Amino acid sequence: MALNGCATTERLPSPAANLTDRATVLGIPNARFYADTQGAEIVHEALRAVGRERAADSIGPSGRLPPANYLGLSGGSDNGAFGAGLLVGWSDAGTRPEFKLVSGVSTGALISPFAFLGSVYDPQLRTVYTGVQPSNIYEKRSILSIPFSDSFADTTPLYGLISRYVDDAMVAAIAREYGKGRLLLIGTTNLDVERPVIWNVGAIAASGKPGAIELIHKLLLASAAVPGAFPPVMIDVELDGRHFQEMQVDGGAVAQMFLYPASVGVHADLKQGPLARERHAYLIRNSRLDPQWASTDRALFSIVGRAIDSMIQYSGYKRRGANLCNLSARWGRLQSRLYRHRLHHGA
Repeated sequence: MALNGCATTERLPSPAANLTDRATVLGIPNARFYADTQGAEIVHEALRAVGRERAADSIGPSGRLPPANYLGLSGGSDNGAFGAGLLVGWSDAGTRPEFKLVSGVSTGALISPFAFLGSVYDPQLRTVYTGVQPSNIYEKRSILSIPFSDSFADTTPLYGLISRYVDDAMVAAIAREYGKGRLLLIGTTNLDVERPVIWNVGAIAASGKPGAIELIHKLLLASAAVPGAFPPVMIDVELDGRHFQEMQVDGGAVAQMFLYPASVGVHADLKQGPLARERHAYLIRNSRLDPQWASTDRALFSIVGRAIDSMIQYSGYKRRGANLCNLSARWGRLQSRLYRHRLHHGA
């Protein structure tokens, strides 16, 4: 048993670091972008999205683009219930806009397809964040198996939950919205090269490639795969006719939230030219702004869970812009409390 346990889980090699940008997934050239080096490619994708938007809305080449709303959803583990409650309360208030772009990391990635498709998916979003138990998310591994495993827990239940809700109909709806020029992006971390990856979920959905839906399921699982706690997700890629695998984990290992990389501004003038338009950004931070006291048990899972909560708490906090986050969080808490009140009273 000891000899078998010492064997690591097999995997294909990853592409060489200097070739990583060239590796493709399912042969889809715009399926993903590396945030640190592919700003120009992201701008090109944005230009194509504007072209699709103009065609869908019958806006001529010289016509003025309407204002665009962007939504960024942060990581935060089970605090994703905050973002889910905020979105449902926002719908109830009647002021929730349609978002031109939705981005998500970790639990924010799990919320993002529902947020992207609008209020019609609020019942499913409500169920996912109020009707599941920890057993629907993960199964703890035995203490004896942990030293020979890639994580403390098994997320097979979460993969099943994702597959159930992100079904053929939802993926088809995402593809249709992509055709109208809207973008759904989720973030993961390529652990092999320690780099952030932005996945273009709409392009994958619209590709029609066999395996596209399964890939979306894997990416959602990977974006929430906290290293060590949850197993990494192996993504098959191709480079120069050869097959490789990349180890993808929680996007929160690099950043808890994003809208688009800062490098985009280097490659395009967002105030003039074809991308110029009025923009409104909304950020939902799925975490408290202040530390929360709790007596931590001297047990492995309790300590690891508390450590992960602390990492999420502080890695997503930036003093610059704290006033904006504060205002957002206060308004969000109000909406969330309203939503919880309605649930409690059966409204």
